[in-house]
Amino acid sequence: MKRMIYALFFGDSITYGEYDGVFGGWVDILKRYALQKFHEGHNELIVYNLGIGGETTEGLIKRIPHELAARNSADGNVVFIAYGANDLAIKNGNKMVAPEDFTANIEEAIRIAKQFTTDIYLVSILPFSKDVDGIEVASGKLRTNDEVLTYNSILKGMTEKHSLTYIDFYSALVDDKEVLLSQDGVHPNEKGYGMMAEIAIPTIEKYL
Repeated sequence: MKRMIYALFFGDSITYGEYDGVFGGWVDILKRYALQKFHEGHNELIVYNLGIGGETTEGLIKRIPHELAARNSADGNVVFIAYGANDLAIKNGNKMVAPEDFTANIEEAIRIAKQFTTDIYLVSILPFSKDVDGIEVASGKLRTNDEVLTYNSILKGMTEKHSLTYIDFYSALVDDKEVLLSQDGVHPNEKGYGMMAEIAIPTIEKYL
């Protein structure tokens, strides 16, 4: 008997797939892959792209209880949490979400998600291009790769504390970031998104 499992991807514009006019981003690639597998006779994995551009973990904890309650499959749920690129940014002289608050928000998101599933994945923050590292961009945000390491360390610690799985896109992209990121230096280009999808496919395979 085939199962219908819901995979919910929470995140910001990188989860949404911004700047990828070819594939629509890594989550949309996974959505098409899951649909193809379903047509081949596998379980049905319904992929929900719940990425919102500019969102931080402050927004996540406000909406995650409602999003999960609205999309709760009797056959099982999988939750992906991909935040940090906006949280770590400095805007108007202030960190958008300080490390201690980021930690508390991720902790709360995990607590809520655990009410619906034990299959929870934390996704690393990506590196930034040298062209935007430490430079205030048009949006007024300033980001540094040093802060990426700090916030990724928090995410790794959370996965260990709660026995979750960490999806490490950072390590896969960092050496070739200048060719895998779009012109804005923050979002991946289609090559970068494609690589992210390839890394994530073995994870969703477990539910197909």
